Amino acid sequence: MLTILVLGSAAGGGFPQWNCNCAGCRRARSGDPAARPRTQSSLAVSGGDERWLLLNASPDIGQQILANPALHPQTAVRHSPIAAAVLTNADIDHVAGLLTLRESQPLAVYATDRVHRVLEANAVFRVVNPELAPRRAMALDRPWVPADAAGTPFPFEIEAFAVPGKVALYLEDPSAAGFGSVAEDTVALRIRDRNGDGEFFYIPGCSAMPDWLADQLRGAPLVLFDGTTWTDDEMIRAGTGSKTGQRMGHMAMSGPDGSIAAFAGLGVQRKVFVHINNTNPALLDDSPERAAATAEGWEIAHDGMEFTL
Repeated sequence: MLTILVLGSAAGGGFPQWNCNCAGCRRARSGDPAARPRTQSSLAVSGGDERWLLLNASPDIGQQILANPALHPQTAVRHSPIAAAVLTNADIDHVAGLLTLRESQPLAVYATDRVHRVLEANAVFRVVNPELAPRRAMALDRPWVPADAAGTPFPFEIEAFAVPGKVALYLEDPSAAGFGSVAEDTVALRIRDRNGDGEFFYIPGCSAMPDWLADQLRGAPLVLFDGTTWTDDEMIRAGTGSKTGQRMGHMAMSGPDGSIAAFAGLGVQRKVFVHINNTNPALLDDSPERAAATAEGWEIAHDGMEFTL
């Protein structure tokens, strides 16, 4: 059995974003119940043995742990049920939380070689002591079993594979094609219970839906998918930025090339948008965009959402 906790469901900056005065952020800041605040994107998954694996380490991880009693210390003066973390890319909103998890606590950290090189090149991440928090390479395109720092395996397996995306903003090379992006910069995760009791996909960043990816997702019981923007030019029209969703490495939810259209006919049993930007009107319970997404069978993730497979 797999238990999945949505620790954070917003994109970088959270909702409301600290410096954003858009209509949605104003509503969230005012306490409007239809504009529920959200922290930055992260999940936790357990196979039922009271150990949890983080899927990305959000800058808000301290707040997220506080909000989820299953992640509180349980058995000793110093203890954490969080036994490992898997990083799907090197974005700030997915790696900065490692710095909060630096307090001499065993924690295995899995990522692609590309992401590990980024962490190694930044001296600040050395506070996450590799003697207590071993950095392990994450294989692509084949199943593997994660383990905690002591080497005890989790009761589930992971298959990681590259999806269309973009290198993290702070690593962009303006002189290179695709700003220097390589396949390992953005990965998706397929997580399966080793007893065959359940599986799901976690894809918080994705810029396109090629046929091979659609075939991977066809008939899946649960997919948590990139929901950053509603329209590609959303941030430009809102006056909050100068980049399109595609320029940032994300599909829009709506439109003929959007994720809602791409998933139509795939027979996915439960479709949930995660990593949702503060400008996305689908965050608002009473918006036409929320109604449109719901009519197509989509759920909009919120912090504290839980799934059992």
